[in-house]
Amino acid sequence: MSFREVRVFEVREVLRWWMRGEGLRVVSDRSGLDRKTVRRYVEAAVAAGVDREGGEDQLNDLLLGVVVEAVRPHRRDGHGAAWAVCVANHDLLKGWLVDEGLTAVKAGELLGRRGVTVPERTLHRYALEVLGVGRSARGTTVRVADGDPGVEVQVDYGKMGLLVDPATGKRRMVWALIFTAVYSRHCYVHIGFAQTTEQTIAGFEAAWEFFGGVFKVAIPDNMSAIVSKADPTEPRFNEAFHDYATSRGFLIDACRVRTPTDKPRVERVVHFVRGSYWAGEAFADVEDAQRRAVEWCRGRAGMRIHGTIQCRPLELFAVEEQPLLGPAPAEVYDVPRYAEPKVHRDHHIEVDKALYSIPGALIGQRVQVRSDSRLVRVSHRGQLIKVHPRTTPGGRVTDPEDLPAERTAYALRDLDHLRRLAAGAGPAIGVYATAVLEHPLPWTKMRQVYKLLGLVKRWGPERVNAACQRALDAEAVDVGLIGRMLERATEHGNKNDPAATTPGQEAVDPTTPAGPARFARDAGHFATRTMRPRPARPARTDQPARTDQPALQLLSAPPDDATTAAATAGTGCADTGGAVADLGGAVADTEGGVA
Repeated sequence: MSFREVRVFEVREVLRWWMRGEGLRVVSDRSGLDRKTVRRYVEAAVAAGVDREGGEDQLNDLLLGVVVEAVRPHRRDGHGAAWAVCVANHDLLKGWLVDEGLTAVKAGELLGRRGVTVPERTLHRYALEVLGVGRSARGTTVRVADGDPGVEVQVDYGKMGLLVDPATGKRRMVWALIFTAVYSRHCYVHIGFAQTTEQTIAGFEAAWEFFGGVFKVAIPDNMSAIVSKADPTEPRFNEAFHDYATSRGFLIDACRVRTPTDKPRVERVVHFVRGSYWAGEAFADVEDAQRRAVEWCRGRAGMRIHGTIQCRPLELFAVEEQPLLGPAPAEVYDVPRYAEPKVHRDHHIEVDKALYSIPGALIGQRVQVRSDSRLVRVSHRGQLIKVHPRTTPGGRVTDPEDLPAERTAYALRDLDHLRRLAAGAGPAIGVYATAVLEHPLPWTKMRQVYKLLGLVKRWGPERVNAACQRALDAEAVDVGLIGRMLERATEHGNKNDPAATTPGQEAVDPTTPAGPARFARDAGHFATRTMRPRPARPARTDQPARTDQPALQLLSAPPDDATTAAATAGTGCADTGGAVADLGGAVADTEGGVA
Protein backbone atom coordinates (compact mmCIF):
# COMPACT_ATOMS: atom_id res chain seq x y z
CA MET A 1 0.00 0.00 0.00
CA SER A 2 1.41 3.42 -0.96
CA PHE A 3 2.23 6.08 1.58
CA ARG A 4 -0.50 8.66 2.24
CA GLU A 5 0.19 11.61 4.45
CA VAL A 6 -2.45 12.13 7.14
CA ARG A 7 -3.54 15.74 7.38
CA VAL A 8 -3.86 17.59 10.66
CA PHE A 9 -7.65 17.87 10.67
CA GLU A 10 -7.85 14.08 10.16
CA VAL A 11 -5.65 13.55 13.23
CA ARG A 12 -7.95 15.86 15.21
CA GLU A 13 -11.03 13.87 14.17
CA VAL A 14 -9.38 10.54 15.10
CA LEU A 15 -8.59 11.81 18.59
CA ARG A 16 -12.07 13.35 19.06
CA TRP A 17 -13.81 10.08 18.22
CA TRP A 18 -11.47 8.18 20.49
CA MET A 19 -12.09 10.61 23.37
CA ARG A 20 -15.87 10.13 22.87
CA GLY A 21 -15.43 6.45 23.63
CA GLU A 22 -15.34 4.97 20.16
CA GLY A 23 -13.18 1.90 19.56
CA LEU A 24 -10.22 1.75 17.20
CA ARG A 25 -12.20 -0.30 14.64
CA VAL A 26 -14.99 2.29 14.48
CA VAL A 27 -12.54 5.20 14.31
CA SER A 28 -10.70 3.42 11.48
CA ASP A 29 -13.90 2.96 9.52
CA ARG A 30 -15.04 6.54 9.95
CA SER A 31 -11.67 8.17 9.14
CA GLY A 32 -10.67 5.83 6.34
CA LEU A 33 -7.30 5.17 7.99
CA ASP A 34 -5.75 1.86 8.82
CA ARG A 35 -6.39 0.54 12.32
CA LYS A 36 -2.66 0.43 13.06
CA THR A 37 -2.29 4.05 11.98
CA VAL A 38 -5.14 5.04 14.31
CA ARG A 39 -3.49 3.14 17.15
CA ARG A 40 -0.17 4.99 16.61
CA TYR A 41 -1.83 8.42 16.77
CA VAL A 42 -3.78 7.45 19.92
CA GLU A 43 -0.64 6.13 21.60
CA ALA A 44 1.26 9.31 20.67
CA ALA A 45 -1.54 11.43 22.17
CA VAL A 46 -1.53 9.44 25.43
CA ALA A 47 2.25 9.80 25.57
CA ALA A 48 1.84 13.57 25.13
CA GLY A 49 -0.45 13.69 28.22
CA VAL A 50 -3.93 13.53 26.72
CA ASP A 51 -6.60 12.26 29.18
CA ARG A 52 -9.46 10.41 27.46
CA GLU A 53 -11.86 11.74 30.09
CA GLY A 54 -10.47 15.30 30.07
CA GLY A 55 -12.58 16.65 27.21
CA GLU A 56 -11.88 17.84 23.69
CA ASP A 57 -10.41 21.16 24.86
CA GLN A 58 -7.07 19.39 25.19
CA LEU A 59 -6.80 19.10 21.37
CA ASN A 60 -5.11 22.43 20.68
CA ASP A 61 -2.68 23.17 17.86
CA LEU A 62 0.38 22.66 20.04
CA LEU A 63 -0.71 19.19 21.12
CA LEU A 64 -1.59 18.19 17.56
CA GLY A 65 1.85 19.29 16.37
CA VAL A 66 3.53 17.09 18.98
CA VAL A 67 1.39 14.09 18.01
CA VAL A 68 1.98 14.48 14.28
CA GLU A 69 5.74 14.88 14.76
CA ALA A 70 5.86 11.75 16.92
CA VAL A 71 4.03 9.58 14.37
CA ARG A 72 5.65 10.96 11.18
CA PRO A 73 8.65 8.93 9.91
CA HIS A 74 11.83 10.27 11.43
CA ARG A 75 13.87 12.39 8.98
CA ARG A 76 16.55 14.58 10.49
CA ASP A 77 16.86 16.87 7.43
CA GLY A 78 13.37 16.40 6.05
CA HIS A 79 14.56 14.11 3.25
CA GLY A 80 14.54 10.38 2.76
CA ALA A 81 17.02 7.79 1.63
CA ALA A 82 16.77 8.68 -2.07
CA TRP A 83 17.86 12.22 -1.28
CA ALA A 84 20.86 10.81 0.60
CA VAL A 85 21.80 8.89 -2.55
CA CYS A 86 21.73 12.15 -4.55
CA VAL A 87 23.95 13.81 -1.94
CA ALA A 88 26.43 10.93 -2.22
CA ASN A 89 26.58 11.41 -6.01
CA HIS A 90 26.60 15.22 -5.91
CA ASP A 91 29.75 15.65 -8.03
CA LEU A 92 28.42 13.41 -10.78
CA LEU A 93 25.04 15.14 -10.85
CA LYS A 94 26.67 18.58 -10.93
CA GLY A 95 28.86 17.60 -13.88
CA TRP A 96 25.93 16.16 -15.83
CA LEU A 97 23.24 18.74 -14.99
CA VAL A 98 25.25 21.97 -14.63
CA ASP A 99 28.40 21.56 -16.73
CA GLU A 100 27.06 19.41 -19.57
CA GLY A 101 23.46 20.65 -19.44
CA LEU A 102 21.83 17.20 -19.33
CA THR A 103 18.25 16.71 -18.15
CA ALA A 104 17.27 15.08 -14.86
CA VAL A 105 15.82 12.12 -16.77
CA LYS A 106 19.16 11.52 -18.53
CA ALA A 107 21.03 11.86 -15.25
CA GLY A 108 18.75 9.19 -13.74
CA GLU A 109 19.58 6.85 -16.64
CA LEU A 110 23.32 7.39 -16.16
CA LEU A 111 22.98 6.66 -12.43
CA GLY A 112 21.03 3.51 -13.27
CA ARG A 113 23.95 2.26 -15.36
CA ARG A 114 26.09 2.58 -12.24
CA GLY A 115 23.61 0.54 -10.24
CA VAL A 116 22.09 3.52 -8.41
CA THR A 117 18.33 3.96 -8.47
CA VAL A 118 16.81 7.35 -7.64
CA PRO A 119 13.20 8.39 -8.30
CA GLU A 120 12.86 10.94 -11.11
CA ARG A 121 10.90 13.33 -8.91
CA THR A 122 13.69 13.30 -6.33
CA LEU A 123 16.24 14.10 -9.06
CA HIS A 124 14.14 17.06 -10.22
CA ARG A 125 13.85 18.42 -6.67
CA TYR A 126 17.57 17.94 -6.02
CA ALA A 127 18.50 19.68 -9.31
CA LEU A 128 16.24 22.61 -8.53
CA GLU A 129 16.94 23.09 -4.81
CA VAL A 130 20.65 22.23 -4.68
CA LEU A 131 22.07 22.75 -8.18
CA GLY A 132 19.74 25.57 -9.26
CA VAL A 133 18.87 24.12 -12.67
CA GLY A 134 15.59 23.06 -14.21
CA ARG A 135 12.45 24.52 -15.66
CA SER A 136 11.46 26.03 -12.30
CA ALA A 137 14.88 27.38 -11.41
CA ARG A 138 13.56 30.89 -10.79
CA GLY A 139 13.92 31.98 -7.22
CA THR A 140 11.18 33.02 -4.93
CA THR A 141 9.78 36.54 -5.03
CA VAL A 142 7.63 38.88 -3.02
CA ARG A 143 4.72 41.04 -4.06
CA VAL A 144 5.61 44.73 -4.10
CA ALA A 145 3.10 47.11 -2.61
CA ASP A 146 1.06 49.15 -5.09
CA GLY A 147 1.77 52.47 -3.44
CA ASP A 148 -0.47 55.48 -3.22
CA PRO A 149 -3.01 56.36 -5.92
CA GLY A 150 -1.94 58.84 -8.60
CA VAL A 151 1.78 58.34 -8.02
CA GLU A 152 3.22 55.62 -10.26
CA VAL A 153 2.65 54.57 -13.86
CA GLN A 154 4.67 51.78 -15.50
CA VAL A 155 5.63 52.08 -19.17
CA ASP A 156 6.87 49.52 -21.68
CA TYR A 157 6.96 48.84 -25.42
CA GLY A 158 5.34 45.73 -26.88
CA LYS A 159 5.60 44.28 -30.39
CA MET A 160 2.21 43.94 -32.07
CA GLY A 161 2.37 43.09 -35.78
CA LEU A 162 2.65 44.52 -39.30
CA LEU A 163 0.78 47.42 -40.88
CA VAL A 164 1.28 49.41 -44.07
CA ASP A 165 3.17 52.65 -43.54
CA PRO A 166 1.50 55.34 -45.71
CA ALA A 167 4.79 57.25 -45.95
CA THR A 168 6.63 54.40 -47.69
CA GLY A 169 3.83 52.14 -48.85
CA LYS A 170 5.55 49.16 -47.23
CA ARG A 171 4.55 46.98 -44.31
CA ARG A 172 6.34 47.84 -41.08
CA MET A 173 6.38 46.50 -37.55
CA VAL A 174 3.94 48.22 -35.19
CA TRP A 175 4.96 48.93 -31.59
CA ALA A 176 2.56 49.66 -28.74
CA LEU A 177 3.70 51.99 -25.96
CA ILE A 178 1.68 50.75 -22.98
CA PHE A 179 0.99 52.76 -19.81
CA THR A 180 -0.43 51.00 -16.71
CA ALA A 181 -1.45 52.85 -13.54
CA VAL A 182 0.04 50.86 -10.65
CA TYR A 183 -2.81 51.49 -8.20
CA SER A 184 -5.91 51.13 -10.38
CA ARG A 185 -4.45 48.98 -13.24
CA HIS A 186 -6.07 51.35 -15.74
CA CYS A 187 -4.05 51.28 -18.99
CA TYR A 188 -3.49 53.24 -22.20
CA VAL A 189 -1.99 52.01 -25.52
CA HIS A 190 -0.22 54.28 -28.01
CA ILE A 191 0.50 52.89 -31.49
CA GLY A 192 3.51 53.79 -33.66
CA PHE A 193 6.12 52.49 -36.08
CA ALA A 194 9.26 53.50 -34.15
CA GLN A 195 10.73 53.77 -30.66
CA THR A 196 12.49 57.10 -31.10
CA THR A 197 12.55 59.85 -28.51
CA GLU A 198 10.06 61.90 -30.53
CA GLN A 199 7.66 58.96 -30.79
CA THR A 200 8.01 58.19 -27.08
CA ILE A 201 7.34 61.79 -26.06
CA ALA A 202 4.31 61.84 -28.36
CA GLY A 203 3.06 58.71 -26.58
CA PHE A 204 3.50 60.34 -23.16
CA GLU A 205 1.65 63.43 -24.33
CA ALA A 206 -1.25 61.29 -25.58
CA ALA A 207 -1.24 59.31 -22.30
CA TRP A 208 -1.51 62.46 -20.16
CA GLU A 209 -4.46 63.56 -22.30
CA PHE A 210 -6.09 60.13 -21.94
CA PHE A 211 -5.65 59.98 -18.17
CA GLY A 212 -6.59 63.63 -17.71
CA GLY A 213 -3.42 64.45 -15.76
CA VAL A 214 0.24 63.63 -15.12
CA PHE A 215 1.48 60.94 -12.74
CA LYS A 216 4.23 61.86 -10.32
CA VAL A 217 6.58 58.97 -11.23
CA ALA A 218 7.06 57.12 -14.53
CA ILE A 219 8.71 53.67 -14.37
CA PRO A 220 9.94 52.86 -17.90
CA ASP A 221 12.02 50.06 -19.29
CA ASN A 222 15.64 50.76 -20.27
CA MET A 223 14.58 51.95 -23.71
CA SER A 224 17.15 54.05 -25.56
CA ALA A 225 14.57 56.78 -26.11
CA ILE A 226 14.67 57.47 -22.36
CA VAL A 227 17.88 55.93 -20.93
CA SER A 228 21.19 56.61 -22.67
CA LYS A 229 23.28 54.56 -20.21
CA ALA A 230 21.71 51.92 -17.97
CA ASP A 231 22.82 51.49 -14.37
CA PRO A 232 21.09 49.76 -11.43
CA THR A 233 21.42 52.80 -9.16
CA GLU A 234 22.44 55.81 -11.28
CA PRO A 235 21.15 55.52 -14.86
CA ARG A 236 21.97 58.29 -17.31
CA PHE A 237 18.87 59.61 -19.03
CA ASN A 238 18.43 60.87 -22.55
CA GLU A 239 18.89 64.64 -22.40
CA ALA A 240 15.86 65.38 -24.59
CA PHE A 241 13.54 63.17 -22.55
CA HIS A 242 14.96 64.47 -19.27
CA ASP A 243 14.06 68.00 -20.36
CA TYR A 244 10.59 66.80 -21.25
CA ALA A 245 10.09 65.13 -17.86
CA THR A 246 11.26 68.29 -16.12
CA SER A 247 8.89 70.48 -18.12
CA ARG A 248 5.91 68.18 -17.37
CA GLY A 249 6.78 67.74 -13.69
CA PHE A 250 7.28 63.99 -13.27
CA LEU A 251 10.24 61.85 -12.19
CA ILE A 252 11.85 58.92 -14.02
CA ASP A 253 12.56 55.68 -12.14
CA ALA A 254 14.09 53.40 -14.78
CA CYS A 255 14.11 49.65 -14.24
CA ARG A 256 17.21 47.50 -14.06
CA VAL A 257 18.49 45.83 -17.20
CA ARG A 258 16.71 42.56 -18.03
CA THR A 259 14.62 42.73 -14.85
CA PRO A 260 10.95 42.60 -15.83
CA THR A 261 9.96 42.11 -12.19
CA ASP A 262 10.74 45.79 -11.61
CA LYS A 263 7.60 46.67 -13.63
CA PRO A 264 5.32 43.62 -13.28
CA ARG A 265 2.07 45.57 -13.68
CA VAL A 266 2.79 46.61 -17.26
CA GLU A 267 4.66 43.41 -18.17
CA ARG A 268 1.52 41.39 -17.60
CA VAL A 269 -0.57 43.85 -19.60
CA VAL A 270 1.69 43.51 -22.69
CA HIS A 271 0.46 39.95 -23.26
CA PHE A 272 -3.11 41.04 -22.57
CA VAL A 273 -2.87 43.84 -25.15
CA ARG A 274 -1.37 41.56 -27.77
CA GLY A 275 -3.91 38.80 -27.23
CA SER A 276 -7.08 40.81 -26.64
CA TYR A 277 -6.64 44.05 -28.59
CA TRP A 278 -4.41 43.10 -31.56
CA ALA A 279 -4.85 39.39 -32.23
CA GLY A 280 -7.47 38.51 -34.82
CA GLU A 281 -8.21 42.13 -35.74
CA ALA A 282 -7.79 43.92 -39.09
CA PHE A 283 -6.77 47.59 -39.06
CA ALA A 284 -6.91 49.93 -42.03
CA ASP A 285 -3.94 52.02 -40.94
CA VAL A 286 -2.18 53.38 -37.86
CA GLU A 287 -4.86 56.01 -37.26
CA ASP A 288 -7.54 53.35 -37.25
CA ALA A 289 -5.47 51.18 -34.92
CA GLN A 290 -4.97 54.10 -32.51
CA ARG A 291 -8.66 54.99 -32.47
CA ARG A 292 -9.65 51.42 -31.71
CA ALA A 293 -6.90 51.16 -29.07
CA VAL A 294 -8.46 54.03 -27.13
CA GLU A 295 -11.86 52.39 -27.36
CA TRP A 296 -10.39 49.09 -26.16
CA CYS A 297 -8.70 50.76 -23.17
CA ARG A 298 -11.96 52.38 -22.05
CA GLY A 299 -14.14 49.37 -22.80
CA ARG A 300 -12.69 45.89 -22.74
CA ALA A 301 -9.64 46.65 -20.56
CA GLY A 302 -11.15 49.35 -18.39
CA MET A 303 -14.48 47.71 -17.58
CA ARG A 304 -13.35 44.14 -16.91
CA ILE A 305 -13.18 42.74 -13.37
CA HIS A 306 -9.48 42.68 -12.61
CA GLY A 307 -8.34 39.46 -10.96
CA THR A 308 -6.11 41.16 -8.37
CA ILE A 309 -8.05 44.24 -7.32
CA GLN A 310 -11.44 42.57 -7.95
CA CYS A 311 -13.01 45.69 -9.44
CA ARG A 312 -13.16 47.60 -12.73
CA PRO A 313 -9.89 49.55 -13.34
CA LEU A 314 -11.66 52.48 -15.04
CA GLU A 315 -14.07 52.97 -12.17
CA LEU A 316 -11.35 52.73 -9.52
CA PHE A 317 -9.16 55.17 -11.48
CA ALA A 318 -11.96 57.69 -11.87
CA VAL A 319 -12.90 57.62 -8.18
CA GLU A 320 -9.59 57.37 -6.32
CA GLU A 321 -6.72 58.13 -8.70
CA GLN A 322 -7.64 60.69 -11.33
CA PRO A 323 -8.37 63.53 -8.84
CA LEU A 324 -4.82 63.16 -7.46
CA LEU A 325 -3.00 63.54 -10.78
CA GLY A 326 -1.08 66.64 -11.78
CA PRO A 327 -2.57 69.10 -14.28
CA ALA A 328 -2.71 67.91 -17.86
CA PRO A 329 -0.52 69.79 -20.41
CA ALA A 330 -2.27 72.78 -21.91
CA GLU A 331 0.05 73.24 -24.93
CA VAL A 332 1.94 71.00 -27.31
CA TYR A 333 5.49 70.23 -26.24
CA ASP A 334 8.21 71.35 -28.66
CA VAL A 335 10.47 68.30 -28.80
CA PRO A 336 14.16 69.34 -28.74
CA ARG A 337 17.00 67.53 -30.46
CA TYR A 338 20.52 67.29 -29.07
CA ALA A 339 23.70 66.74 -31.05
CA GLU A 340 27.47 67.25 -30.84
CA PRO A 341 28.58 68.22 -34.36
CA LYS A 342 32.11 69.19 -35.32
CA VAL A 343 32.91 72.71 -36.55
CA HIS A 344 33.95 72.48 -40.20
CA ARG A 345 36.67 74.45 -41.94
CA ASP A 346 34.08 76.86 -43.29
CA HIS A 347 33.13 77.96 -39.73
CA HIS A 348 29.79 76.10 -39.92
CA ILE A 349 28.20 73.10 -38.24
CA GLU A 350 25.59 70.74 -39.65
CA VAL A 351 22.41 70.22 -37.64
CA ASP A 352 19.54 68.23 -39.14
CA LYS A 353 20.99 68.68 -42.66
CA ALA A 354 21.23 72.46 -42.32
CA LEU A 355 24.29 74.69 -41.83
CA TYR A 356 24.81 77.25 -39.05
CA SER A 357 27.81 79.55 -38.55
CA ILE A 358 29.94 79.35 -35.40
CA PRO A 359 32.08 82.23 -34.01
CA GLY A 360 35.61 81.96 -32.71
CA ALA A 361 38.53 79.66 -33.44
CA LEU A 362 36.63 76.39 -32.91
CA ILE A 363 37.42 74.68 -36.20
CA GLY A 364 37.83 70.94 -35.65
CA GLN A 365 36.22 70.97 -32.20
CA ARG A 366 32.84 69.60 -31.16
CA VAL A 367 30.08 71.79 -29.77
CA GLN A 368 26.84 70.95 -27.96
CA VAL A 369 23.65 71.83 -29.85
CA ARG A 370 20.05 71.97 -28.66
CA SER A 371 17.56 72.58 -31.47
CA ASP A 372 13.79 72.83 -31.49
CA SER A 373 11.26 74.08 -34.02
CA ARG A 374 12.26 77.74 -33.49
CA LEU A 375 15.85 78.08 -32.29
CA VAL A 376 19.24 76.38 -32.49
CA ARG A 377 21.34 76.93 -29.36
CA VAL A 378 25.07 76.19 -29.54
CA SER A 379 27.25 75.77 -26.44
CA HIS A 380 30.91 75.01 -25.90
CA ARG A 381 32.32 73.89 -22.56
CA GLY A 382 29.16 74.91 -20.79
CA GLN A 383 29.00 78.40 -22.30
CA LEU A 384 26.30 79.52 -24.76
CA ILE A 385 28.20 80.85 -27.79
CA LYS A 386 25.51 81.23 -30.48
CA VAL A 387 21.76 81.23 -31.03
CA HIS A 388 20.38 80.87 -34.56
CA PRO A 389 16.83 80.76 -35.91
CA ARG A 390 15.89 77.28 -37.11
CA THR A 391 15.94 76.73 -40.87
CA THR A 392 14.77 73.92 -43.12
CA PRO A 393 17.01 71.02 -44.24
CA GLY A 394 19.34 72.18 -46.97
CA GLY A 395 19.30 75.79 -45.77
CA ARG A 396 22.09 77.88 -44.27
CA VAL A 397 22.14 80.54 -41.57
CA THR A 398 25.34 82.62 -41.51
CA ASP A 399 26.14 85.57 -39.29
CA PRO A 400 28.76 87.82 -40.99
CA GLU A 401 30.32 88.47 -37.58
CA ASP A 402 31.22 84.77 -37.30
CA LEU A 403 33.44 84.77 -40.42
CA PRO A 404 36.91 86.32 -40.90
CA ALA A 405 36.58 89.95 -41.94
CA GLU A 406 38.69 89.52 -45.07
CA ARG A 407 36.49 86.68 -46.36
CA THR A 408 33.06 87.82 -45.32
CA ALA A 409 32.17 89.73 -48.48
CA TYR A 410 33.18 86.90 -50.82
CA ALA A 411 31.53 84.20 -48.72
CA LEU A 412 28.25 86.10 -48.49
CA ARG A 413 28.47 87.61 -52.01
CA ASP A 414 28.17 91.06 -50.46
CA LEU A 415 28.40 93.32 -53.52
CA ASP A 416 27.68 96.49 -51.58
CA HIS A 417 30.64 95.78 -49.33
CA LEU A 418 32.91 95.47 -52.37
CA ARG A 419 31.61 98.75 -53.77
CA ARG A 420 32.33 100.48 -50.45
CA LEU A 421 35.87 99.09 -50.38
CA ALA A 422 36.53 100.27 -53.92
CA ALA A 423 35.04 103.71 -53.29
CA GLY A 424 37.20 104.08 -50.22
CA ALA A 425 40.33 103.57 -52.33
CA GLY A 426 39.36 106.31 -54.79
CA PRO A 427 36.27 107.82 -56.47
CA ALA A 428 37.23 106.58 -59.93
CA ILE A 429 38.03 103.15 -58.51
CA GLY A 430 34.58 103.00 -56.91
CA VAL A 431 32.87 103.97 -60.16
CA TYR A 432 34.99 101.48 -62.08
CA ALA A 433 34.14 98.65 -59.63
CA THR A 434 30.44 99.50 -59.99
CA ALA A 435 30.81 99.31 -63.76
CA VAL A 436 32.50 95.91 -63.48
CA LEU A 437 29.66 94.56 -61.31
CA GLU A 438 26.97 95.74 -63.74
CA HIS A 439 26.24 92.24 -65.02
CA PRO A 440 23.22 89.90 -65.03
CA LEU A 441 25.23 87.67 -62.68
CA PRO A 442 27.22 90.22 -60.69
CA TRP A 443 28.75 87.74 -58.26
CA THR A 444 30.65 86.20 -61.17
CA LYS A 445 32.59 89.50 -61.45
CA MET A 446 33.59 89.66 -57.81
CA ARG A 447 37.03 88.25 -58.52
CA GLN A 448 37.75 91.09 -60.94
CA VAL A 449 36.91 93.63 -58.24
CA TYR A 450 39.21 91.77 -55.83
CA LYS A 451 41.91 91.95 -58.51
CA LEU A 452 41.30 95.70 -58.83
CA LEU A 453 41.71 96.09 -55.06
CA GLY A 454 44.90 94.05 -55.30
CA LEU A 455 46.25 96.55 -57.82
CA VAL A 456 45.57 99.28 -55.27
CA LYS A 457 47.74 97.48 -52.74
CA ARG A 458 50.53 97.00 -55.31
CA TRP A 459 50.64 100.32 -57.18
CA GLY A 460 48.96 102.66 -54.74
CA PRO A 461 45.52 104.29 -54.87
CA GLU A 462 46.67 107.43 -56.79
CA ARG A 463 47.97 105.59 -59.84
CA VAL A 464 45.09 103.08 -59.89
CA ASN A 465 42.55 105.90 -59.57
CA ALA A 466 44.17 107.72 -62.51
CA ALA A 467 44.15 104.54 -64.61
CA CYS A 468 40.49 103.89 -63.79
CA GLN A 469 39.60 107.47 -64.72
CA ARG A 470 41.36 107.19 -68.07
CA ALA A 471 39.67 103.83 -68.75
CA LEU A 472 36.29 105.30 -67.85
CA ASP A 473 36.89 108.18 -70.24
CA ALA A 474 37.55 105.65 -72.99
CA GLU A 475 34.58 103.50 -71.81
CA ALA A 476 36.90 100.50 -71.48
CA VAL A 477 35.79 98.27 -68.57
CA ASP A 478 38.53 95.69 -68.22
CA VAL A 479 40.57 95.16 -65.06
CA GLY A 480 43.32 93.53 -67.09
CA LEU A 481 43.66 96.76 -69.06
CA ILE A 482 44.16 98.67 -65.81
CA GLY A 483 46.96 96.31 -64.85
CA ARG A 484 48.74 96.74 -68.19
CA MET A 485 48.44 100.51 -67.99
CA LEU A 486 50.07 100.49 -64.57
CA GLU A 487 52.88 98.18 -65.71
CA ARG A 488 53.63 100.44 -68.67
CA ALA A 489 53.17 103.61 -66.63
CA THR A 490 50.60 104.94 -69.09
CA GLU A 491 47.84 105.67 -66.58
CA HIS A 492 48.40 109.40 -67.32
CA GLY A 493 48.43 108.97 -71.12
CA ASN A 494 51.35 109.08 -73.70
CA LYS A 495 54.48 110.52 -72.19
CA ASN A 496 55.27 112.34 -75.47
CA ASP A 497 51.85 114.08 -75.51
CA PRO A 498 52.08 117.46 -73.74
CA ALA A 499 48.32 117.52 -73.34
CA ALA A 500 48.43 114.26 -71.41
CA THR A 501 50.90 115.51 -68.78
CA THR A 502 49.53 116.14 -65.38
CA PRO A 503 50.25 119.39 -63.52
CA GLY A 504 53.78 119.42 -62.13
CA GLN A 505 55.08 117.03 -64.77
CA GLU A 506 57.57 118.29 -67.41
CA ALA A 507 56.57 117.95 -71.05
CA VAL A 508 58.78 115.88 -73.34
CA ASP A 509 60.25 117.56 -76.43
CA PRO A 510 59.20 115.52 -79.46
CA THR A 511 62.37 116.56 -81.33
CA THR A 512 64.51 114.95 -78.68
CA PRO A 513 65.61 111.49 -79.76
CA ALA A 514 63.92 108.89 -77.69
CA GLY A 515 66.12 106.63 -75.65
CA PRO A 516 66.03 102.89 -75.88
CA ALA A 517 62.76 101.44 -74.69
CA ARG A 518 62.50 98.57 -72.25
CA PHE A 519 63.05 95.08 -73.63
CA ALA A 520 64.07 96.57 -77.08
CA ARG A 521 66.62 94.70 -79.20
CA ASP A 522 69.97 96.10 -80.10
CA ALA A 523 70.16 97.98 -83.40
CA GLY A 524 72.76 95.59 -84.77
CA HIS A 525 70.27 92.80 -84.47
CA PHE A 526 68.46 94.23 -87.52
CA ALA A 527 71.56 94.96 -89.69
CA THR A 528 71.82 93.00 -92.93
CA ARG A 529 74.90 91.07 -93.92
CA THR A 530 77.27 92.78 -96.47
CA MET A 531 77.77 90.44 -99.43
CA ARG A 532 81.30 90.05 -100.64
CA PRO A 533 81.94 90.00 -104.45
CA ARG A 534 83.04 86.68 -105.81
CA PRO A 535 85.98 86.30 -108.21
CA ALA A 536 85.10 85.94 -111.87
CA ARG A 537 85.24 82.51 -113.28
CA PRO A 538 87.40 81.84 -116.34
CA ALA A 539 85.42 81.72 -119.54
CA ARG A 540 84.90 78.36 -121.13
CA THR A 541 85.66 78.05 -124.78
CA ASP A 542 83.33 75.14 -125.38
CA GLN A 543 80.20 77.09 -124.33
CA PRO A 544 78.70 80.29 -125.76
CA ALA A 545 78.77 83.42 -123.68
CA ARG A 546 75.79 83.97 -121.28
CA THR A 547 73.45 86.85 -121.91
CA ASP A 548 72.20 87.25 -118.35
CA GLN A 549 75.47 88.53 -116.94
CA PRO A 550 74.18 92.08 -116.35
CA ALA A 551 71.39 90.69 -114.23
CA LEU A 552 73.90 88.70 -112.21
CA GLN A 553 75.93 91.76 -111.66
CA LEU A 554 72.83 93.59 -110.46
CA LEU A 555 71.93 90.87 -108.03
CA SER A 556 75.49 90.56 -106.86
CA ALA A 557 75.83 94.26 -106.26
CA PRO A 558 75.90 95.32 -102.59
CA PRO A 559 72.80 97.02 -101.19
CA ASP A 560 72.59 100.77 -101.61
CA ASP A 561 72.96 103.30 -98.83
CA ALA A 562 69.20 103.76 -98.40
CA THR A 563 68.65 100.09 -97.63
CA THR A 564 71.55 100.02 -95.19
CA ALA A 565 70.30 103.11 -93.42
CA ALA A 566 66.83 101.69 -93.07
CA ALA A 567 68.22 98.45 -91.73
CA THR A 568 70.31 100.25 -89.13
CA ALA A 569 67.56 102.51 -87.84
CA GLY A 570 66.83 103.01 -84.14
CA THR A 571 64.93 100.61 -81.90
CA GLY A 572 61.78 102.70 -82.14
CA CYS A 573 61.24 101.31 -85.66
CA ALA A 574 61.41 97.67 -84.81
CA ASP A 575 58.73 96.66 -87.30
CA THR A 576 60.49 98.48 -90.14
CA GLY A 577 63.80 96.88 -89.26
CA GLY A 578 62.13 93.49 -89.25
CA ALA A 579 60.73 94.15 -92.68
CA VAL A 580 64.16 95.21 -93.93
CA ALA A 581 65.67 92.14 -92.40
CA ASP A 582 63.17 90.05 -94.30
CA LEU A 583 64.06 91.83 -97.43
CA GLY A 584 67.80 91.19 -96.92
CA GLY A 585 67.00 87.56 -96.29
CA ALA A 586 65.13 87.44 -99.56
CA VAL A 587 68.14 88.89 -101.34
CA ALA A 588 70.40 86.38 -99.70
CA ASP A 589 68.16 83.53 -100.76
CA THR A 590 68.17 84.82 -104.32
CA GLU A 591 71.92 84.98 -104.30
CA GLY A 592 72.17 81.51 -102.99
CA GLY A 593 69.86 80.32 -105.69
CA VAL A 594 71.95 81.96 -108.35
CA ALA A 595 75.01 80.49 -106.81
